[in-house]
Amino acid sequence: MFPQVMRLISTRSIKLTTVVLTASLLSACGFHLRGDYSIPEELDTMSLTSYDQYSSFTRMMKGQLRMSEIKLVAPAADVPNLHLISEGVGERTLSLYQNTRAAEKELTFRTSYRVTIPELGEKTFSTSVTRSYLDNPLTALAKSVERDMIEDEMRKLAASQIIRQMARLKTNIESGTMLSEEEQQAQLKAEEEQYRIKTFTTDEPQEGVTTTSENQ
Repeated sequence: MFPQVMRLISTRSIKLTTVVLTASLLSACGFHLRGDYSIPEELDTMSLTSYDQYSSFTRMMKGQLRMSEIKLVAPAADVPNLHLISEGVGERTLSLYQNTRAAEKELTFRTSYRVTIPELGEKTFSTSVTRSYLDNPLTALAKSVERDMIEDEMRKLAASQIIRQMARLKTNIESGTMLSEEEQQAQLKAEEEQYRIKTFTTDEPQEGVTTTSENQ
């Protein structure tokens, strides 16, 4: 019996040592368990504005920014800005009980936001998080509490997704524009089209262009 206890203690010690060693190695190489998404240096300091400065989602977003070591300051023309445009929770029924009451529901949290970087411009994004849960009419109060918890979890995940998207803006910053390559091409094409229309709608004949009259 005693040898078995010793082996059990020894096994637990080995597992504990392995966990501690792994955590130490991850910390030494700069990996952060809470999530370090390599936010560009240009976004180390920024302002946060919102459709509702006192909403739960705004508070969670502030927490995510601080956790990512982003310094929050007051809005200014020369400071990058993250603006939360809107948020909302939608639901749909996935399955029904025999009495046609909803048995399982799917919740979707959606939010849109805009990132503005001085001298580069702004870009609007949207993100969504989906979760499902069982809706038991016999435990209505408990399900109401559970739903609130699920919605809070979705808000936290959405805030984390916004941080990840901001990390991807490094490419835009390096290219000197908030537009993607496809958007830049579309903008250039629109400008060329606008110039072409302006050029050929003038009443004065253009050099090298033959005009015709409908009366000829």
